[in-house]
Amino acid sequence: MNHFAPHRIQTGRLTQNVWTAGPDGGTPLLLVHGNLSSGGFWRYVVEHLDDDVRVVAPDLRGFGDTDAVPIDATRGLGDMVDDVHELLEHMGLAGQRRVNAVGWSMGGGVLQQLMLEHPDDLSSVTLIAPLSPYGYGGTKGLDGVPATADHAACGAGGANPAFVARLAANDTSEGDPQTSPRVIMRTYFGGGANHANLDEDFLTEELVKIRTGDDFYPGNSVPSDNWPGTATGDRGILNTMSPKYYDASGIVDLERKPPVVWIHGSEDKVVADGSLFDLATLGQLGAIPGWPGEDVLPPQPMVEQMRSVLGRYRANGGDVTEVFLRGEDHGIPLAVPARVAEEVSRVLVR
Repeated sequence: MNHFAPHRIQTGRLTQNVWTAGPDGGTPLLLVHGNLSSGGFWRYVVEHLDDDVRVVAPDLRGFGDTDAVPIDATRGLGDMVDDVHELLEHMGLAGQRRVNAVGWSMGGGVLQQLMLEHPDDLSSVTLIAPLSPYGYGGTKGLDGVPATADHAACGAGGANPAFVARLAANDTSEGDPQTSPRVIMRTYFGGGANHANLDEDFLTEELVKIRTGDDFYPGNSVPSDNWPGTATGDRGILNTMSPKYYDASGIVDLERKPPVVWIHGSEDKVVADGSLFDLATLGQLGAIPGWPGEDVLPPQPMVEQMRSVLGRYRANGGDVTEVFLRGEDHGIPLAVPARVAEEVSRVLVR
């Protein structure tokens, strides 16, 4: 694969920092990163792709070196979806069913919403440890029923202020590991057994480029009478994934269903049934006092919700392949990049 490098691309909405590799006329492959990362995180997967693949990996708004344009959470991940669609338009690829796409974590959520809003953009979809179709936190059961009317216990209110402060300071140090961006990345999505083969300095420097504040990370929150006392706000990145605004379960009813590959790991602590980043899980563990109990606010069954929706997608005529990686955590593109490239290559529509 040719050199993976960033370029500034001006679209109508904003100037995007886009990492590319491969020939201009190659098979289009869109790579969409997750939260607390950037398009540069895909560099290890790109090394294992065929030379005829044209990689397009944007930094989403507020991440990496793309413009810091405020994020309207009331559209779910719609701002990011529109940015990506406009990038595809700029490249002459929108609406042609030619673009193969891979989304990791939050990026998987972007792709699910893109499938709904621009159903003719994508030819295949690979979801790696993706955001549940019912958003992040605050829902019950396989159908994503909201636990509270105001969507408490999800959105920006759950962010650690000390962690946010260190992001704002571009702090790449290891001091106070519980709030260190470097250590949190290493622990939860930093490559696992493959860590020694990664450039952790590069990854950490990309991570801390994320913009902070009410319009970005984590976003704003509002007070709530429900536990833990805060509910979903209307601005910023964590609120985009709240079930108040995000629901992509409608992919099951798409008239045209691109083939989907779902890759996830057994040791994921970020997107999991009982995620350590779900406030309900922390309440259940006693880490946050006053948890109202499992009847009121159980840990979100994120993986089983994804499996349920993809099962209906398949039952309604879609092709779904599940790839379960035993022993792997949330950092699959960093931990097993060759395996990711292999699975993506299997489904490429050329």
